[in-house]
Amino acid sequence: MMNGDFLALLPKSPFAQLTGAGAGQELALHATTVFAFHCAAGVIMAGDHRATAGNTVFSDTTEKILDLDAHSMMAIAGSPAVAFEMARTLQTTFEFYRRSQLQPMSLSAKLRALSKLLRENLPGTIQGFGLVSPLFAGLEVEDPHAQPVIHFYDPLGAQFEAATFASSGSGSPTIRSVLHFLEKWGNPRPADMTLEQAVNLANRLLMTAAAFDTATGGVHPDRRLYATIKLLTRDGIRTIPLEEHERYWQRADT
Repeated sequence: MMNGDFLALLPKSPFAQLTGAGAGQELALHATTVFAFHCAAGVIMAGDHRATAGNTVFSDTTEKILDLDAHSMMAIAGSPAVAFEMARTLQTTFEFYRRSQLQPMSLSAKLRALSKLLRENLPGTIQGFGLVSPLFAGLEVEDPHAQPVIHFYDPLGAQFEAATFASSGSGSPTIRSVLHFLEKWGNPRPADMTLEQAVNLANRLLMTAAAFDTATGGVHPDRRLYATIKLLTRDGIRTIPLEEHERYWQRADT
C-alpha cells in the first residue's frame, strides 16, 4: 500500500547532483533578505528581488516567496538553485501525499519534510555554495481553530517556531532589530496592524535594510518597484498586487 512518502520514492537525494568537490564559492549565487511577521490579518511573508554573486548584482527580478500548496509557503535565502529545487520537491511531496492518502499532509509533517531536505543538502552547505536558510509559513488545515504559524531553519535543518517574526539573509539583522523594537514599543505593534499597515511596514523594512546592506534590493515607489509580499490566512495565500501596493503607499504619504 502506498504510504504517501514521495521522498522515499526517489533513488537518491535530489540535491547530491547539485554539489561537487572543488566547486568555487566565488561562483555561488545568493538570494538575500526575506522575512515574515504576524499581523491582524494573518502572516505576512516578504522579500526583495535581488540575487548576488560575490559583490556583483546578478539579478533584481528574483522571486523568493514560493507557494508550496494552498496553505503553506517558503521564503528563500541562500542558493537560489538549491532552494528552488527544494520548493519544487516539497510541492510535489505535498500534492503526492494529498492524492495518495486522500487528505492533506499535516503541518508537522510538512515542517519535517523541509528539515529532511536541508539535512540532505549538507555537502553543499559545508562547501559554501549550496547553503539555504529558509523561512516557512503554514497552517494546520484539519484544525478549524488553527492560525498561521512561522518557522525558521538553520542551514542544517534545525527547525524553530517564531512567536512573532523571523528573518533570513544578509539584510536580516536590520529587519530583525526594527521588528523587535516595534513589537516591544510600537503603537500599533506589527501583530496588531491592519493589512494596509503591514504591507507598508514590509516595504519600509526592505528600504531600511537596503540602506545598510548592498546585497539587499530596495523598494522604489517612484519606479513602481515594491517588495514581493504574500498574506497567509485560513482562506489560503494571497499575493499583494502592484495596484494594492501603490494604493496603500499613496495613502501612507498623505
